Formats: sequence, C-alpha cells, structure tokens
Amino acid sequence: MSSHLNDNTRTPVIDVSHSRGARLQPLPVSAVELRGDFWAARLRRNVDTSLPTQYALLESTGRLNNFRRVVGKHDGPFAGIFFNDSDVYKWLEAASWALASGRDAALEAMMDEAIALVQGAQQADGYLNTWFSLERAHLRWTDLRDQHEMYCAGHLMQAAVAHHRMTGDTRLLNVACRFADLLLQVFGPPDEGKRLAIDGHEEIEMALIELARETGHARYLGLARFFIESRGQGLLHGGRWGLEYFQDHLPIRQLKTLGGHAVRAMYMACGVTDLYLETGEEGLLAQLEELWTHMTTRRMYISGGLGSRHDGESFGADFELPNARAYTETCAAIGSIMWSQRLLLATGRARYADLLEWTLFNGMLPGWSLSGQRYFYVNPLEDDGGHQRRAWYEVACCPPNVARMLASLPGYVYATQGDHEVWVNLYVEGEARLQLGAQALRLVQRTRYPWDGAVEIEIDGDAEFTLRLRIPGWCNEGATVAVNGEPVADAPVAGHYLAIARRWRRGDRVQLSLPMPVRVWESNPRVAENTQRVALSRGPLLYCVEGVDHAGVDLAALAVDPQAGLLPGFEAEKLDGVVVLRGPGQCLASGETWPDGPLYRPVLHETAAPPQPAAITAIPYFSWQNRGPSPMRVWLRRTDDAVR
Repeated sequence: MSSHLNDNTRTPVIDVSHSRGARLQPLPVSAVELRGDFWAARLRRNVDTSLPTQYALLESTGRLNNFRRVVGKHDGPFAGIFFNDSDVYKWLEAASWALASGRDAALEAMMDEAIALVQGAQQADGYLNTWFSLERAHLRWTDLRDQHEMYCAGHLMQAAVAHHRMTGDTRLLNVACRFADLLLQVFGPPDEGKRLAIDGHEEIEMALIELARETGHARYLGLARFFIESRGQGLLHGGRWGLEYFQDHLPIRQLKTLGGHAVRAMYMACGVTDLYLETGEEGLLAQLEELWTHMTTRRMYISGGLGSRHDGESFGADFELPNARAYTETCAAIGSIMWSQRLLLATGRARYADLLEWTLFNGMLPGWSLSGQRYFYVNPLEDDGGHQRRAWYEVACCPPNVARMLASLPGYVYATQGDHEVWVNLYVEGEARLQLGAQALRLVQRTRYPWDGAVEIEIDGDAEFTLRLRIPGWCNEGATVAVNGEPVADAPVAGHYLAIARRWRRGDRVQLSLPMPVRVWESNPRVAENTQRVALSRGPLLYCVEGVDHAGVDLAALAVDPQAGLLPGFEAEKLDGVVVLRGPGQCLASGETWPDGPLYRPVLHETAAPPQPAAITAIPYFSWQNRGPSPMRVWLRRTDDAVR
C-alpha cells in the first residue's frame, strides 16, 4: 500500500521555541525499560493477561464483529453501544505501546487481525464508524452531541499514532489520516462552506494534535484549534444535563471552573494544553493553571479521583466530595494523569508531576485488579462490601483505558529539555536510553519505590548536562541527595526539582533518599462528611482499612489517634507484597450501639460507653477488594482525645 504521508513524519508542526515555560520533551515509550517488582511486573501482567482477555471480550461481545459485518464477513446485527468502536481502538493503542516491553507474537497476531478489520471497514471517502456504516449511513453527522462520531475517530487516531511510533508501520496511520482529511472537508468555518460543529465527547482535539505531530501536517492542528475555539457557543443545545455537561456553556478562555462530565472535562483540558504546547499562545497557560488549581483545591478527592456525582458522571459543587457515593471514574483519573503530564511539559513545575504520580497510584491503579482481569469503573472511598470489580462492562471504556495507561507508562518517567537537561519525573526501577545532542547516554535507576524511598541513578556515558530530580511534595523534610557519596550543595526542597549541573562521567551515581513516614491527613472543614476524620498515607500511596483485616469490627467505629503512630512493614505474602501500616486504635460508639426503634432521640448527657482497644491494619488503597467482598474506608474517625 502506498503511504498517505509525506516524508517529514517526525518534524514539529510549529516552532514552539518561543513558548513560555519549560517545554519539556518526554522520552519515547520505546526508550525506557521498566524493571523491578512493582511497575515492570504490572506491565508484564498487562501484556500476558489484561490485553489477551480484553481481546477475547472484544470478540465475545461483538465489537470485532461490528467491523466484520461492514466488510461482509458477519451477517448479525450491530452489537452493543453505538460507540463500541472506541474500545477496539483503545485496545489497539494499548497493544501498540505494550510492544515496548518486548515483541509478543500472539499479541501482534491479534493486532494484525484488528487492523485488517479496521482497514476493511473504512469507506471510500475515508469515513469509519461501524454504527453508521451500513443501515444508518444516512444519519452521519446528524447527532454530534450524543453519538460520539468524532470521539471514536479520535481514539482511532491515537491508536494509529501509537502503532506507527512503535512499529514504523503506516497501515493504521493511513486510515487515520484519510479520516482526518474527511473531517477537514466537512468541518470548519462556515464562510469556507463547512460546518460549524463540535462533538459531545471531547477526544478529537488532542488526537488531531497528536496526529499533526506524527505526520507534520499542520492542517490537523488547525482543525483541532477550530474545534477547541468553537466550544462554549451552545452548539450542542444542552440536552438532559445542560451545556456544562459537555463543556459547551462558556468558551475556554472564560472558564473559571471545570465542571460537567469529568472525563470529557479532562480530555478537553488535555486538548487545550496540547494547543498551548504547539502555539505558545499568551494567556492560555495561565488560564489552564487556574482551572487546575481550582479543581485540585475544591473538587478533587484525596485519592486524586474526580467526579463526585453519579448523575451525569460529573464534578459536583465545590467541596461536594461524598465518600461512599463518590463516582471517581477510572477514566477520569487517567484523563487527569494525561493533563498533569501536559502541564508538566509546559511548565516544568513539580506540582504537576506530584499529582500525576499520586493519581497514577491512587486514582487509576485501584481500577485494575491484582489479577489483571477485573476492573472498577467507579472508585468509592468508602464501601459496605457490595462494590466489586468486573471483568467487563456494557460501557467498557475503563478496561482498555487502563491497559493503554499502563502500556504507555514508560513515556512518563523521564523528559529532556533541549540538549542539556534530563528530568526525572517518576522513580521506577529500570533503564533509559537517550540522546543529548551528539552524546548517547544511558540512565540506570535502582529502587524499591514506592515501598522504599531510596533511589540510585547510575550515569552510563560522558557528557555535561543538568540532571533534575523531582523531590515529591509529600516528602516535606529529610530528603537528601548525593553524587558518588558526596552531598550536593543545594538542599532538596519538597515540591520542586533539584538541579545538579556537572560534567558527568561513566559510572557516576546519584543517591536520593526520600523518607517515608506515615502521614495523617484531614479535610477542609467544608467537606462536611470528613469532619473529625483522618486519612493515612505513606510516600506516594494512600491507605485504607478493609473489613477482611478487622474481623468483628464495625469500620464506622474504628478510630485512629493521629499522634499514636502506625508502623509500616513490608509483607510479601499479602496482596502480592505490600507495605502494611499497623498500630493501635479504638472502637468508638457506632450505630451498632444505638437502641432498636428510634431513628432520632434527644441528646443524652450521660457518659458514653468507653472506647474499646482495636488493632488497625491499613493497606494501600489501590489493593482493596482483591480478597473478596469486604467493607472499606479511607477516612477514619479520630479518637476522642484527638478531636479539636
């Protein structure tokens, strides 16, 4: 097949050297190999278990047959939800990034089968959507608010970019470019004879910009800008949940808060940040940072989760953060990770890397079981034992989204700035290969993070450059950094990058020590449900308690003294090996001591029943609900003598 592309597939679309801020470049996924017993093991499980079982589900639920019926190889009806094509595309993106972990013949055979079906289903004019390809062909582009046509197209484009970057194969990229060129013919300024329209679910914006980066075709960036700047004009006419649900109530430059459907809001923010990264538009970054600050200080769970309402899968009002009824969709956490990475690239500010990491561990990872075969769509912070992961969903956006996040993780670990700076954003055992100007380098990172805060980075190469190490915001005191055993001159500051500029020699070693005491958190008093409650963390991990570890104890009565101290200890046999927090607690009065009969009663002034001692065992929040149904809580009551 002849290539649809020009030759400059790797050149920037626009010169962004004038952009404000850091403008970092992430290392390619293929340049970073993760090792060790935490992330490398999970990436392997993603390849060995999650991706094959997901492909089998794409088959058994009819998603692949939807493509076969378009090419005449299946005579059944369309299966499932109208946007089911997107699950195939997300799976293809995940499988493509997963090739960085090593070639896998079985996985590549699945990819080839899926790509052939996608190619065959594309129409002569470039259109591709199996819901509309046959009996509904006359309904193309008639319901952009609800039918997700460009959302599906965006996931196709992102899959195509990933596949091309990892393999150099242009099959899927040609399909994506043909579809993008059709969009360019149909949508655009009305004075050019085109349609002024947007899609109800953001995705196409960042996908078009990524396609522009991959191909060098600036026209795709122009169309992304058109869609972004057309948003906020009420083009989607509201519907059941109103215009804010679609982020169509105000233009992006007038927004003061992110609201509506949380996943859509995150994808919109990613697209707008990508636009800034390509254009350096004055004022756009400041707007985005204000939105991020408002979100993280008023509308984000301590887990990094987003979306407090099941109704509309949406953000709630400021400080509306219920625990048991938290929606906190796994896809919203993934969108937040993607947005934080983009803001990090734009600014070099450690706070974005901090939230990226925190949400990765505590917002996204709970959505994936330790077996690699079951998933949460919703991630509450409190449960009575009824909430359980599932192997699949009718709306199955989360499982392949988790798979592509895991597979693309190596690309989040390091970044460069020009030819003279290397940024270490995440601490993960492994190796990175990079080029600084004419100098090829290798960085070897050794660590047991997140269980241990000791990190060693060995430099394999001779070059003069600045190494920037992120000092996480949670490490508020005691961090130390040394080179070849000699402390560096500048003291590490939590929530910032420490710069070490020198002429590096092969064999130089950087030693970073990040103390990981147990930390006890409280909420802003306006989060009413967390009044007189505390949450626990250690290092980058949020903790919770599960009923399975507290036989005979009502978790609603379990209380912790913030001053008493819980001791961490690694337990290899528990939950695939985790650091557990153990220590003394109390059982206070709870609903179980209330007499039968009255729902309410006058306040009694008699002395309450004395608290009873209890032992507390806290596990990482990401690991809950892996031992069968069990109650769970993140926020625990404080002991009476600690209440202020």
